[in-house]
Amino acid sequence: MPSALQVLSQEVILCRLCPRLVEFREAIGREKRRAYLDHEYWAKPVPGFGDPQARVVILGLAPGAHGSNRTGRMFTGDSSGRFLYPILYRTGFASQPNADSRSDGLRLLDAYITAAVRCAPPQNKPTPREIASCAPFLDRELQALKRMRVLVALGKIGFDAYLNHLQRNGVLKASRQAKDGLARGSALKSKSAYQFAHGAQYSLPNGVILLASYHPSNQNTATGKLTPAMFEQIFLAARRVVSAHPAGL
Repeated sequence: MPSALQVLSQEVILCRLCPRLVEFREAIGREKRRAYLDHEYWAKPVPGFGDPQARVVILGLAPGAHGSNRTGRMFTGDSSGRFLYPILYRTGFASQPNADSRSDGLRLLDAYITAAVRCAPPQNKPTPREIASCAPFLDRELQALKRMRVLVALGKIGFDAYLNHLQRNGVLKASRQAKDGLARGSALKSKSAYQFAHGAQYSLPNGVILLASYHPSNQNTATGKLTPAMFEQIFLAARRVVSAHPAGL
């Protein structure tokens, strides 16, 4: 019988909820980039992938138009992936430092990668409505990743997507509720208590450690806003957390 993650992946691939994204991803797949004219583009929503027993979950923004939208695997075949995977390899979360195609043999080790939006958006900017349309997929995915101890949010959209997931599931409360004392116990904290900043680390009421990082987009890495050393520190921090909580405990 297929696992919950396998069923979810098939549903993601078939999704056509957002007309703007459907039109864009398919147009890119037809028109292609000159360097990839002989490639068959995936041009569908891209499912998450990795270790179903992962304790570290990496939450990005959305597929790149000529990266994941071409290859069909998160952070594969573009500059973001060329920045990400060597760091995952060095910190022990990937079996190899390169990610070129779905058949390149890459395995994630104690890690799982997903995104707030599963289709490539124009200018890498999904609308709030498109993010909301993908949210049920994210909810089901995170619920299926039962051993998660660390959530690494790549960029503010990924960071906010996880906080919104917690709010939808009653872990965090709206600010007004918290001020009015309508929430109880550790769930009294609202989303506003968690501010995005590179290197920020939060212990959440559900027991998960939230680590925030700048997104490894070419815009950030080419300008030096995000350096390999800065990025590696994020995953070394994730490694320290899971090392303190051995698998199975």
